[in-house]
This record gives sequence, structure tokens and C-alpha cells, in this order.
Amino acid sequence: MILRPRFLSALASLPSIFFSATAALSLAAPVVSPGGGRQDAAATPDNRAGSQVLGTSTVAFTTSMEVLNSTTRLGKGDRVSFRILEDRHEPIALVVTDSGEMEVPLIGRVKALDKTCKQLAYEIKPLLEKDYFVKATVIIGLDLVGTKPRGKVFLTGQIRTPGVMELMPGDDLTVSQAILRAGGIGDFANKREIRLVRKKPGARMPTAAELKAAQSRKPGWFARNFLGKKEDTSNDATETILVDLVEILEKGHLERDPLLRVGDLIYVPERLINF
Repeated sequence: MILRPRFLSALASLPSIFFSATAALSLAAPVVSPGGGRQDAAATPDNRAGSQVLGTSTVAFTTSMEVLNSTTRLGKGDRVSFRILEDRHEPIALVVTDSGEMEVPLIGRVKALDKTCKQLAYEIKPLLEKDYFVKATVIIGLDLVGTKPRGKVFLTGQIRTPGVMELMPGDDLTVSQAILRAGGIGDFANKREIRLVRKKPGARMPTAAELKAAQSRKPGWFARNFLGKKEDTSNDATETILVDLVEILEKGHLERDPLLRVGDLIYVPERLINF
């Protein structure tokens, strides 16, 4: 059979056509992560930057503030999508700065560190309705988790490894979990009267020496439970929450294990009687 010259030129062009189609398919295909999951190619540069991509935000499709994330607390470097439903514009990207603030359109800087998307949205809502909207439906969604620590908590007293503990993004620690991470309590610790000291806005955190002095002036567990004496832990600078490790770790009352916030101080006192 004799092949015509026009047919031969068509055969010669097949490899280049195949290569072009393969290249186009490879560019359009999603990136597959080592774990087998799908990941948009556009998200890859953020991964190289050292951040963890959570996925495309659903802010553009959300119309209710009630369904916003109410568990994950924002940290430094976190990137969120922000939208005002009544404004009818596309979502915009906002970042939590190193100062813990977020530059919100129309109202300026707002404290965002250690707040959930839902909490932050409900705080921004009245600020917008004050001067700009009759009604503002604020939608905020977490797009990208930063790698910077959210802040610090402090452990002192009868703890095997006292000192400073960093709270990383997504690191939602309770009092008992932080104590266990620090090696547990000492041999002479009073595990029924652990104090979680939380600073009030604008107030100074008391030192360990001040806490120890205050501890000696407070009625102990026996006096409170059998003599009816009550202790007053309220002051202008801090609020104090009593934590009983026996109830939490030995009796399983996990609801009595407070979640830590940035700046909290855990003080484990010494038992009055050691034997």
C-alpha cells in the first residue's frame, strides 16, 4: 500500500499532539498529597511557605452566623475570609497580625487573637450596625492556619517542670492536660486546690510569690468543707478558678477541667500536711 504524503505528515504530528494534550491534563489535574488526599494546585505555594492549608473557605456560600466555627481559636498568622452578607461583595482575605489584631473594613483594627470565628463575627456585628448597616450579617471562615504560637501559659508551684508553655495553633489545652504535659504534679502537691489564675483585661498578672502569700491566707479544703469557711478569690486584677484534679482524673468529671487561654497561670499549691 502506498501512503500519501499528506497522511505521512499527519502521522508525524501525532507525538507532538499527544505531548501537548498530556501537558495540558497535567496542569489541570489536582495535586495529590502523600496521604492520598486531593489538594488544589493553587494551595501549594502556601504549603511551601510553611503553613497548613485547611481548604477553601465556605464563606461565599454561608448565610447564617449561627453555623460559624465556635471551637477553633484564632492565632497569629491565621488567614480568614471575611464577608458582610448585606454588602453583596465577594469575600476578602484578612490576617491576624503579630499584635493579635485584624484590620476589618470600615471599623479598623479589632482584637482577634484567641477568639473563634463565631465569637469574632458577633463582636464585629454591632460595630458595623452602629454607623454603616441597619443589619449586618458577618461571615468569617478560617482558611489558613499560621505556624506562630498563639501565646503562652505559665505553670508554677508543685509541678515537676514549672515554667512557660507555648500554645500552638489548634492546641486547645485544659488545665489537667497542661499539668500532665509538664510532667505532672510534685510529691507534696495539693491536687484538690489547683488555681487557674486568669488576668482581667488591662490588669497585671500576680507573681508566684504573691500567689503563695495569698494561698497562706485562704482557708484550706478541710475548713471549707467541714467548717463552712469560704474563700474570696475576687479582685480587680484577676479571677481565680479552683480546679480539683481528683475529680477530673480519678472520677472522670471532664466538664470541670477548664480550657486554657493565652496568659493564664496555673498555680499548684503545697499540701499543708505532708506524710
